[in-house]
Amino acid sequence: MAISLDNVFWHALSGHQAGCAVGTPHARRYAPGFSPIIAFADRSQPRFDELAPFCEPGEHLYCDGWTGPVPAGWHIETQAHMDKMRWSGPPPDQDEAPEAQPILPAHLPLVLELTALTHPGPFGPRTPELGAYFGLFENGRLMAMAGERAHAGSWREISGVCTHPDFQGRGLAKRLMRKLIRQQMQRQETPFLHVMCDNVAAHTMYLRMGFEVQQTSVVRVVSRRPFPAAPMGGGAMTLHRV
Repeated sequence: MAISLDNVFWHALSGHQAGCAVGTPHARRYAPGFSPIIAFADRSQPRFDELAPFCEPGEHLYCDGWTGPVPAGWHIETQAHMDKMRWSGPPPDQDEAPEAQPILPAHLPLVLELTALTHPGPFGPRTPELGAYFGLFENGRLMAMAGERAHAGSWREISGVCTHPDFQGRGLAKRLMRKLIRQQMQRQETPFLHVMCDNVAAHTMYLRMGFEVQQTSVVRVVSRRPFPAAPMGGGAMTLHRV
């Protein structure tokens, strides 16, 4: 059965990337250290109670497509809308970034420095393990980066796209993206990405590159509320966890 982009993170977490996930048959998330994204088999009846043991209180977690009421013990930090865009152009006929280097564990300090500066979306120190990540370097500095995150059926997400402010305006991220698109299409995969609806500059660039909007969905950032401490009386205060 073909997989649609609707609830794509659930299909990734319960399919190709199950080994990078924790949870239950109804509620899953990328394991700590990867991108902090959660998903449910049925978003109309999300099993937050099953997910709770795998989430730290106060940890910010991204959830796509869930619009229901907030369950007890959880809090919505923010809510916005994002577009899922799929590649609709032809395969790039050549590698436009042959000098790009694969992101290796030794590059992690530079990667985390760049993502902290540019905020390309939910990212963790192990996110580059989810797919191919490439960077463009100059004199030991990471100028730009792009890679792959979700993998569901034949869908392959391009993510972590960012350019250091000192090197913007040179088309570096676009070249890295087209490198990834070319590789994905050679593997018979369909490239797609997420972009916030209010990010007009990125949205315009992706349309000009050859992406088209497939669907728009709500994205929420949620967190578990810590349980209240037990009253002090005959013993020490205890923090209870699910």
